[in-house]
Amino acid sequence: MAFMSLHATTPFKLFDTDFTAGNASIPINGLIWMGDKDFMKQQIVEKLNTGFSCIKMKIGAIDFASEIALLKSIRQTFSRDEIELRVDANGAFSPKGALDKLQQLAALDIHSIEQPIKQGQWQEMARLCKDTPLPIALDEELIGVFTLDEKIKLLDTIKPQYIILKPSFIGGFKGTDEWIALAEKRNIGWWITSALESNIGLSAIAQYTATKNSTLPQGLGTGSLYTNNIPAPLTVKAGAILNDTSQQWDLDTIKN
Repeated sequence: MAFMSLHATTPFKLFDTDFTAGNASIPINGLIWMGDKDFMKQQIVEKLNTGFSCIKMKIGAIDFASEIALLKSIRQTFSRDEIELRVDANGAFSPKGALDKLQQLAALDIHSIEQPIKQGQWQEMARLCKDTPLPIALDEELIGVFTLDEKIKLLDTIKPQYIILKPSFIGGFKGTDEWIALAEKRNIGWWITSALESNIGLSAIAQYTATKNSTLPQGLGTGSLYTNNIPAPLTVKAGAILNDTSQQWDLDTIKN
């Protein structure tokens, strides 16, 4: 990213796409942070009111029964055609009890679940991916796997339905390109996710993502958790991220 910026005509324009030109947006999921039931429900309502049609909910922070009840309440109001629900377990399930939990989630028309068990348990994850009633997406499983042989072995062993790509963690744009090529050869779906980068990193990842022309909602956040982020033309509207060319990067913030 740094070298691309160095050689670019303008430091923040790394890829020449309709997104970079401000003429296209990228659909994204609305992220619901872990917390108690009322806090999570409040976040869901806020996301729906701002136009999101795909919601990703972190699970594993409260008891599973409460999480299922919350997801049921969403489904009672919104069908799968109205709201796509993704869940991220962050490895919270035990291999022994994971399949039962996946079956309960599948009954609620969940799109997919990220990393149901902790990474590094390839045979257990392979068994889950074979028997699962809903698609499984690998996330943390990809981190630290850098060589081509290791990537091939992981995908051919586990055979996931999806992989989730965080360029900052998996070898940058080149590493991401390699994962995508291997996944598509095996009919494995994928989407790209940011990893709490500042707006400079997020802009680069969003521009890169736009070159892939994926129709799936991506996991690109806006750095809203930052208290000292660099003001940027990135904005979210109606459940999509866009590059608002009427706004400018605040270079004075960078200098200071």
